[in-house]
Amino acid sequence: MTMPDDDILATRPPRSGKTSRATFSGDEARGPIIDQDGREIRPETLEEGFREFRSEFGSANPFGNLTREQRLARLEAIAKLLDVAFILPGTKIRYGIDGLIGLIPVIGDIITTAISLWLVREARALGAPWYITARMLGNVAVDGVVGMVPFAGDAFDVMFRANMRNVRLLRRWLDKQPR
Repeated sequence: MTMPDDDILATRPPRSGKTSRATFSGDEARGPIIDQDGREIRPETLEEGFREFRSEFGSANPFGNLTREQRLARLEAIAKLLDVAFILPGTKIRYGIDGLIGLIPVIGDIITTAISLWLVREARALGAPWYITARMLGNVAVDGVVGMVPFAGDAFDVMFRANMRNVRLLRRWLDKQPR
């Protein structure tokens, strides 16, 4: 037996003939909070859990409190992925996803330049001075501008490796700094 659509969509008048004007607020609107096992959860423990969640995921740094070495290792891993992650079969030529994404006209070069700029921002957050940052930005600019040239720019992306150069610059500077 099927029900016609009119019965489903039509609003029915209340049975008592009166309309409800009740307003609920706060705890009386919700009632008790029950977990999946049927036990009641105290509101205090719920608020405490939300505070922990906000402090863990609501911070400005999504990677948590990493040490300088951990942040540098993360930057090196991203630079290797971008520039030297793969080997061209039968040769010793290494390339990364920078060269692959760069094959997409214009948009690919914009994406890889944005990632490279993020690496420069991270270097600045690690305390790199303006002259190191300027050299890093120069490497990114050369990589981005020459990378826009069809085919020749993609070959240049594979050979220039701006991200590896930038991480090497940052590593040399950090090695000279007192800990």
